[in-house]
Amino acid sequence: MGWAMMILIGIGAAGLLLAFGARRGMWSTIGAALMIGAIGYAVQGSPMVPGHPVKADAQGIEVDPGIVDLRGAIFGRYGDDAIYLTASDGLQRAGETQAAANLLLGAIHHSGGDPALWTELGAVIQAHDGSYVSPAALLAFRHAAKLAPKNPGPPLFEGLAYVRAGDFAKARPLWAEALALAPPGADYRPQLAVRLDLLDRYLAVMGPANQ
Repeated sequence: MGWAMMILIGIGAAGLLLAFGARRGMWSTIGAALMIGAIGYAVQGSPMVPGHPVKADAQGIEVDPGIVDLRGAIFGRYGDDAIYLTASDGLQRAGETQAAANLLLGAIHHSGGDPALWTELGAVIQAHDGSYVSPAALLAFRHAAKLAPKNPGPPLFEGLAYVRAGDFAKARPLWAEALALAPPGADYRPQLAVRLDLLDRYLAVMGPANQ
């Protein structure tokens, strides 16, 4: 019911934009604002299951230092977005995934189109939802990819989300895309190649049922 309502709101907003003759340049800004609202709604609870809010992991979540380092190599280790990403890591380690998502939503609202923040938001929403790749998480990953279509980060971390969810076949094309987008001289490119190779080996061993 929750996602159906958000879709209806989006359709209604589009109708109002047309009715009032809003310039096309405003559509992306308004659309991003609607997405932030939709994702914020999803983070507060589970829109697919009325009356069943998702709880943070009280034991905390292990944040892989290798993934953090890879994220920094792709998106950069300095700047305002890096500060928010580091703060998000700390909140996740404390089991405060909702607080981490709220932090990122606030940062996105302040900074606008930052693919690193949108990508991290997708990962945090997945962690908040117990590794389930929800529509809200996908919305964040896909918007990050739209903002930076030549950056390997969004498809890499969307693929990682599917790996964490145990859906390895869906991760494969995303990791292949990430490797294709990685510049030939990037120091992190060999890591992407190794991950894709290991995934291919796993899928080959598991057989057609996992393709």
